[in-house]
Amino acid sequence: MKMKRAVLFGGAAVLGWILARHRRGAGHDTTSGAPVHQTGRAARNARMAGMGAKVGTSYAVHRARRAFAPEPRRAELDLEHQMHTAEQVAQTLGNMKGAMMKVGQMLSYLDEGLPEPLRDALAQLQQDAPPMSGELAAGVVERELGSPPQRLFAEWDPVPIAAASIGQVHRAITREGQAVAVKIQYPGVDEAITSDLNSAGMLFAGMRTMFPGLETGPVLDEIRSRLTEELDYRKEAESQRFFADAYDGHPFIHIPAVVDEYCTGRVFTSELADGVRFDEAEQWSQEERDLAAETIYRFAIGSMWRLHVFNGDPHPGNYLFRPGGRVTFLDFGLVKFLTPEEVYPLQRLIETIVIDPDPAAFRQTLEDVGFLHHDSALTDDEVVGYFRHFYQFALDEESGVLDEKYASLIARKLFQLDGAGSPGIQRSGNVPPAYVILQRINLGLYAVLGQLRAKAPWRAISEELWPWVDAPPATELGKQHAAWLAGRRAPAAD
Repeated sequence: MKMKRAVLFGGAAVLGWILARHRRGAGHDTTSGAPVHQTGRAARNARMAGMGAKVGTSYAVHRARRAFAPEPRRAELDLEHQMHTAEQVAQTLGNMKGAMMKVGQMLSYLDEGLPEPLRDALAQLQQDAPPMSGELAAGVVERELGSPPQRLFAEWDPVPIAAASIGQVHRAITREGQAVAVKIQYPGVDEAITSDLNSAGMLFAGMRTMFPGLETGPVLDEIRSRLTEELDYRKEAESQRFFADAYDGHPFIHIPAVVDEYCTGRVFTSELADGVRFDEAEQWSQEERDLAAETIYRFAIGSMWRLHVFNGDPHPGNYLFRPGGRVTFLDFGLVKFLTPEEVYPLQRLIETIVIDPDPAAFRQTLEDVGFLHHDSALTDDEVVGYFRHFYQFALDEESGVLDEKYASLIARKLFQLDGAGSPGIQRSGNVPPAYVILQRINLGLYAVLGQLRAKAPWRAISEELWPWVDAPPATELGKQHAAWLAGRRAPAAD
């Protein structure tokens, strides 16, 4: 029970901070057809403050009821309270859209210790957030493309197939007979996110208290730049075309093709892909889950090392699965392109903690790149002791298991929760701006793999993907990838 409470604190602390400090609310309910950003920042403040007040009042009533209840009844009251609070939080964050909904999405799969009712309620935000009305969506299409969707397309489904933090997706068939997915940005969500980002100084002030070594200004600038790019669907189209070209014809990695003539800054159209959603894939056999997880890992980590680009939004709603490890990757709004100078320090860290352990050199690299301040009083062994867990998937060559406990411990180490971190790291640790989005590997990718309860020879797969090692294929998927790559490199026949 003690361990469960400790793990629970990881997710609950983040959510509690949101309710207590990040008091911004929405000004609408998208199901009614009103825009996301109805009365600006004040309305978002009021909505979040209202949620905090409701949850706080509910908790006070629950405490009173619990105090006078017999012991057997207390567990029932606790569960009822968790379920009621979960519904309140999920409904508010789902209707708010924008940055706050992203927080809810992340919490739903980030920490296994989150109360189960809250986790289940927030999980709806991964792919089933409350949509905007069909009329409002059609209005956006008409403003952006010049005609209502019923005239632009041979067929148009007014009921969305997915609704997320920034936009929702509709099925359509073009006049040429191609089935497409049309993503439409919520009206006003750009203003809502701008409002959230303008108020983010409060969040980072709190983080600076927890992490005195964190240089918050550059981090906030990087987050602002990436989220601003995500609002521009033309930028997303450019990124998706890059990935689609890089993986053209791949045997198990699929990127939907962009349909340019139906793309603008607020409307994005691509080929309609098929496959099952994450919750169904979770019920597949262990073998199929392992293959799916390996594909996700190869795509995320392989793209970073081989292409120097990272798709920064790994979460369960962004995949479609088919048997045999075939995965379609969706949503390329949050993409980070890295320079060789930014990638090389990451290589040095792996070399000095995994391949040829050298605590002093590992620590020196952390300091040189800005993950650790030079004036840190930590010993080399203390530094390695803290960071070693983030490389455990490659250091452990025996079990090959990436489960929810591993992912949860990573999150708790990052946020210095329930004794998982180090006071010295808290004072001296930092996140250089170039690597802010890469933290989604720790906070997103491993959480996804953990939910799949994935098992694979991660060290051997990693050595395939690390260009300076370039090991031969270690799995059947690796052999398929190598054959595809050899075909792309082969000279064209006369």
